[in-house]
Amino acid sequence: MPFLRRRPTLILTLFLFVIAALGALAYSKKKQTTSTQMDESKRALHALQRLTFGPRPGEVQRVTAMGVDKWIDLQLHPDKIADSNLDGRLAPFRTLHMDTREMVENFPPQPLIKAVMEGRQPMPSDPVKRAVYQAQIDRLEEKRERKQEATSNPAPQPGANSTTEPSVSDQSATPANSDASTAGQPSAKDEQQAKRREERLYADQKTQELLDLPPDERMKQVLKLPAEEQRALSASLRGAKGEDFMEGMNSKQRETLKALDNPQQVVGDELMQAKLLRAIYSERQLDEVMTDFWFNHFNVFLGKGADRYLVTSYERDVIRAHALGKFEDLLVATAKSPAMLFYLDNWLSVGPDSDIALGIRKNPYPRRRPGRFPPPPRPVQGKGKRKNALNENYGRELMELHTLGVNGGYSQKDVTEVARVLTGWTIDQPQRGGGFKFEERMHEPGTKIVLGHKIKQHGEKEGTELLHLLAHHPSTARFISTKLAMRFVSDDPPPALVDEMAQTFMKKDGEIREVLKTMFKSPVFWSDDVYRAKMKTPLEFVASAVRATGADVSDALPLARQLNNLGMPLYGMQPPTGYSMKSDAWVNSSALLGRMNFSLALMAGRIKGAQVDPDALINVGAPANASSQPDAQRILALLETSLLAGEVSKQTHEAIIRQLETSTDSKGAAVPPAARRNDQGPPAPNPGTIAGLLLGSPEFQRR
Repeated sequence: MPFLRRRPTLILTLFLFVIAALGALAYSKKKQTTSTQMDESKRALHALQRLTFGPRPGEVQRVTAMGVDKWIDLQLHPDKIADSNLDGRLAPFRTLHMDTREMVENFPPQPLIKAVMEGRQPMPSDPVKRAVYQAQIDRLEEKRERKQEATSNPAPQPGANSTTEPSVSDQSATPANSDASTAGQPSAKDEQQAKRREERLYADQKTQELLDLPPDERMKQVLKLPAEEQRALSASLRGAKGEDFMEGMNSKQRETLKALDNPQQVVGDELMQAKLLRAIYSERQLDEVMTDFWFNHFNVFLGKGADRYLVTSYERDVIRAHALGKFEDLLVATAKSPAMLFYLDNWLSVGPDSDIALGIRKNPYPRRRPGRFPPPPRPVQGKGKRKNALNENYGRELMELHTLGVNGGYSQKDVTEVARVLTGWTIDQPQRGGGFKFEERMHEPGTKIVLGHKIKQHGEKEGTELLHLLAHHPSTARFISTKLAMRFVSDDPPPALVDEMAQTFMKKDGEIREVLKTMFKSPVFWSDDVYRAKMKTPLEFVASAVRATGADVSDALPLARQLNNLGMPLYGMQPPTGYSMKSDAWVNSSALLGRMNFSLALMAGRIKGAQVDPDALINVGAPANASSQPDAQRILALLETSLLAGEVSKQTHEAIIRQLETSTDSKGAAVPPAARRNDQGPPAPNPGTIAGLLLGSPEFQRR
């Protein structure tokens, strides 16, 4: 934690907060009191804590003035809410509106680059695209040359030939002073490092030259550079230097500059920035919360092959489009999504008795060459060997994680039968961004029996029948209701509430909006027992901190990197379980120290791309006749009100007071009040530090 190492006087306070947080959270799990309804003053704050990524300055007052129930109803209908501010912030990210094929074409993956190199695909005629392709081709050629060189001139193994003398022919061919002739000569590694230093120096010089040109002319000059120089220039454009260089350029030009270095990363970076900006700035907060909830429920991993390109459409066209609609529609959309089919390998699943497995080729044009009818993809098993096989990955997760739940009443036999039903549900050219297709030749023929229900042979319709069965099963209604209640109410939601939500699920044909209404209208949702009872996940914590402080985010990637440090990389959960919603997964001393470090760094202006004005927080809710220069305790009181609605424990308040009463010597060591000279007053109040301590407090960790 580099920030804390520079601020030793905060460490004592920090550990007090961690101890307090662990104790308070443990206590909240143990308390068993009779439920009482929260008063009206808490309802607006509670609704904002649960239905959004956290309240913004002054938002509690706005929701109270509108009426909490009216505000909730509006959030349940996001199409009625204008979101122009967010739209403007997302406008620079072109990939958010591209289909997958378009993304692959503009930001090519390595297989496409290889295809162009080998003449199997044409080089784009557009000069901008051509530059991106050429830069990657040159990089790939350099990599191949290095590999060939390493193969041709393998490095000597330590101890090799140590007991043998060179042959006569070797001695005659080798100069006596061969060791001396190579002494002091740079190694291949040294040469590569020197080359990189030279490239960086050149890139820095070229950047300065191009900065004097107008943006359009600057881009034209970049495109005229050799591919190697373009890559070096692109790699050097990070941080403030990159922002200066790209100032005035349009979205396509900015993306192209980044793509010269790593085209694939452009897609992922824009996806992650958009998720954070939506969480922070969208007025349709419940829609964003539900999109995050369903993506986590139907988790896919961004780092797996083609999913680097498929996840953008998956979140936009599958998850977000159905987040408040019918569960069956959402379930079918995920089942047919190339992102899910690729992630859980169902696109490779082949029925054991299918035409493909039996080697039967159904060719309606028998006189044509067999090569005109390529077989569908087959799974890779073992060491490079291909073998037709049934893949049960998706069938198992479909029942265990997506619908019935682990105790939903299914057996291993059901898993196998579900996998047989879904054979042939595959992808048309996944590496090129293709969509869903049903391949009859991969499909397992015959009748299947799932959960005692007979599914007759109907090809693709078998899968639709299966998904309908699962979507309307009582175990699914209860499992989904339980997870929703865990997200919005408590880690262990009352069974009575879950039962009520599950009944609504069954009666309303799986209408997610209606299930949420049942939960939000329940007295349990508004009881004091659940108030601030949920621990924020790292995403919720970071987004709520930015929202609470009114920070202006010009670049969300540094915030995304903070989430990596806090253990929750965006789209980075590799197992299909998704991230845990329970407190136990996020409550430990290391995690809480990391959160405090983030809070202090944010308020100190050390998170690039996020600008915060601590003084503005002091003015929120301050009386009109307040002193223009309030003292430290007055600042603390104002910040406790603006950031925590005044709900601060005595322990937290006193810990911060002790911090404010402590100054430091020239070496950064703490100097208690009794050790100061008479002419020394208290240290000048630092609103940023005070706000950072409050953001890292136990109270702010809960929602």
